[in-house]
Amino acid sequence: MELDDSTLNKFGFIARGPKDAINIDPLQTGGKLTEDARKALLEWGDGYSVCDFCGGVLDLIKKPPIEEFIHNALPAFLDTDAVRITHGARESKFMVMHSMAQEGDYVILDGLAHYSSFVAAQRARLNVKTVPHSGSPEYKTDVEGYATAIEEVIAETGKAPALAQVTYPDGSYGNLADVKRISDICHSYDVPLMLNGAYSVGRMPIHAKKMGVDFVVGSGHKSMASSGPIGVLGVTEEYADIVFRKSPTHKVKEVELLGCTARGATVMTMIGSFPEVVRRTRNWDNEVADARWFSAKLEDMGIMQMGDKPHNHDLMFFEAPVFYEISQTAKKGRYFLYKELKQRNIHGIKSGLTKYFKLSTFQVGRENLSYVADSFQEIIDKYQKAE
Repeated sequence: MELDDSTLNKFGFIARGPKDAINIDPLQTGGKLTEDARKALLEWGDGYSVCDFCGGVLDLIKKPPIEEFIHNALPAFLDTDAVRITHGARESKFMVMHSMAQEGDYVILDGLAHYSSFVAAQRARLNVKTVPHSGSPEYKTDVEGYATAIEEVIAETGKAPALAQVTYPDGSYGNLADVKRISDICHSYDVPLMLNGAYSVGRMPIHAKKMGVDFVVGSGHKSMASSGPIGVLGVTEEYADIVFRKSPTHKVKEVELLGCTARGATVMTMIGSFPEVVRRTRNWDNEVADARWFSAKLEDMGIMQMGDKPHNHDLMFFEAPVFYEISQTAKKGRYFLYKELKQRNIHGIKSGLTKYFKLSTFQVGRENLSYVADSFQEIIDKYQKAE
């Protein structure tokens, strides 16, 4: 490629098409920046920016108040002893697996764990044992299956797994497992438990100690109104020295963090949004009420919500045979739904999906959710009348 002007003109500023649309993509609903975070993005967007104020350790920067945020505010928010900022939930999971286990050890994952949990274990050269779920339509994690999985690992290897994880909620169906019961089971075998809260930390109240988890993972760009990639990792005092161990050659640098992680715009947008993020977790009951209301509206149209009922989270998975039937004869085929929603300024259901799709109602609001539900009904009526 020759980097002449005609090539270079393809780059530079690029407008983001759907930014003003009603966005129901679970990846996006909890990551939308607050006004203060948008200001922070411009203020701190140059390179590493905050490193101008760093004496060698990112999380010890006093002005801006990164130290207070990481070592005081976030532990209080997560109800855990120690916290670090990471590049995202998957990096947090890898850090814990890599530091807590030896090559060839087993980790226990719920069968609905995100693919990045499996990849993190594989990168750490670990073996995985999964806990089954109930299958359609509820897809409930078999809580007692954690004991079975641990027993199987002990029988196969002669020792307990190095770690167990529960995804809360799972990223497909939005189910919330009984974490306290899972914790009690794991701890009865002296197996520490990690909670993957990529879709919960920043959306709903999370109390790590009350839930009995040893590690809690969050995603800033998914659920804490932050510019990605950024995540949080909370650790109990018992394991903090293991996960946050220092380099023998560079004494102030923590090995698992490769010395430093998210710096600049990412951490400053997280700080910018934090007051509003904390406040919105106090409104969680209303978010659940909106999700249940929306689910009922769609079910009245023959669009069936899978997973827990009544549902306890904003992330939901639907089976829509009515849209699938329309797609068999519609001019745009399986892309008709995406195009119809786009015309109505609704974004978030992936292009080409009709029979199955997931969405999130978080922070969308009852008025916009009513518009989305009415749009689904309009689309159904439009194509059924045309037959």
